[in-house]
Amino acid sequence: MMNTAKEIEKAIESLPQSELKEFRAWFERYDAEIWDEKIDQHAASGKLSDLGRAAIESHKAKLTKEL
Repeated sequence: MMNTAKEIEKAIESLPQSELKEFRAWFERYDAEIWDEKIDQHAASGKLSDLGRAAIESHKAKLTKEL
């Protein structure tokens, strides 16, 4: 079992291209899931409420621009 980031890095560096592509796809999904969980936790805890209010206030004050 690999216990350090350096060991994992070395293992990834030794992967053949086909497996590296597979690993990248897996890691992208894994990283997105973690991000989504953090956003959900922050939203549920109210941490995003202040940011949301500030954004709405900025928009009402015409400090934003249309994308």
